[in-house]
Amino acid sequence: MASKQLLRKKYIRLRKRKYFPVSKNFFFPLIQKFKIILKKKRSKIALYYPAISEVNVLKIMELKLLKKFKILLPVIKGQQIKFCEWSKIDVMKVNKFGILEPALYSKYMCPDIILVPLLAYDEKKNRLGYGKGYYDRFLNNLLKKNGNITTVGVAFSFQKHQKIPTSFRDIKLNNILTEKGII
Repeated sequence: MASKQLLRKKYIRLRKRKYFPVSKNFFFPLIQKFKIILKKKRSKIALYYPAISEVNVLKIMELKLLKKFKILLPVIKGQQIKFCEWSKIDVMKVNKFGILEPALYSKYMCPDIILVPLLAYDEKKNRLGYGKGYYDRFLNNLLKKNGNITTVGVAFSFQKHQKIPTSFRDIKLNNILTEKGII
């Protein structure tokens, strides 16, 4: 089995080579699957600001249904990731990883659904991240307190790997969304 470091390099190169832009239609299977959650008043959905050829999850904001939501983006604080409310007109800053995050925010919020970036995934919904553990630490803490959070890895279908190496710290996702639908 390949090491996580080798897999990261492989899937960063593959994603750069095979990347393609997505439209809001990419997210229809997600909306259909989670209509019940999404019908709650002021549901909170956490996105990520796309970087390094990641699926552009900001396209989901073009869907009319999303107008009812609070949209959250991650903010890096020390060794932790937190989520705060965000809109497209908010001021952004570049964090220590070169990724945009909200520059000004008033409080952290707990999302109902989290769209999680990834480099690769497998059939068992294991995720290969970038190796810093921010999402795994956040999800470990959050799921201990509130098991009602839905996690959705967002990827292209070509990012599927036969078996992702895992450790006890890695969190399995509830779902994976690709251009072919939801796993």
